[in-house]
Amino acid sequence: MSFSIAGKTAIVTGAANGIGLAIGRQFLEKGANVMFADMDEKRLIAEVGDRAGDENVRYFAGDLREKLTTANLLSATLDAFDQVDILVNGARQVMASDPLDGDDESVVALLNQNVIPTMRLSQLVARRMIKQRGSDPDRPGGSIINLSSIAARRTHPDLLGYSVASAALDQLTRSLAVALAPYRIRVNAVAFGSVMSASLQGTLRENSSYRSDIEDHTPLSRIAAPAELADAVQFLASEGSGFMTGQILTLDGGRTLLDPVAAPAH
Repeated sequence: MSFSIAGKTAIVTGAANGIGLAIGRQFLEKGANVMFADMDEKRLIAEVGDRAGDENVRYFAGDLREKLTTANLLSATLDAFDQVDILVNGARQVMASDPLDGDDESVVALLNQNVIPTMRLSQLVARRMIKQRGSDPDRPGGSIINLSSIAARRTHPDLLGYSVASAALDQLTRSLAVALAPYRIRVNAVAFGSVMSASLQGTLRENSSYRSDIEDHTPLSRIAAPAELADAVQFLASEGSGFMTGQILTLDGGRTLLDPVAAPAH
């Protein structure tokens, strides 16, 4: 079983920091060509700008909520590497929202940030993958990996919009997996719990007691490192998962195994 992605070309969104950056860097270490994409051009330049002249590294800054930007990202990738084999939809945002508030702006914002760009870019990249595959029935079409969250299953009242967007991402993953299976394009997702992302680091700086709360509610009693998520994404990108599609791979240290009721109710 091979987990190699050497020689493959990957687009990684949300790649200026945290989880997306860790995935992009690991892909580079494993021999892939990587297009790092993010809205934050300044941070992209700081993280990968000095390597952008290397033959296997490029970066693209733009707002993927805009259709033209999505098309430009794919064009830039093809100009640099001539193909695209892997898409990691890692651009995501966490935003608190009051479920009893009549203002739906946060829910709409999260759908527009976390779901719609993922759908558009996946569709666009899939069409390119189909074209690349041509008439060769034995050639793998490609791999699309979405970053989701256990919030899709473990509802928190203050994360209404994020939970809804995560559930939508999971269903998008399954639907695209079925639609693209005839072209041997696999679509999977990683739903994760607490990973030491840039946003979580900021939260812990503001409230250090939150760390113990996370650890107490996680059977493995720790927060995952971004590199651990990158390992899972590499597995889904490789032919080692070649018979796997439409799956939501959970990395949460066991948190979704816990019964939220303190005492047995049955």
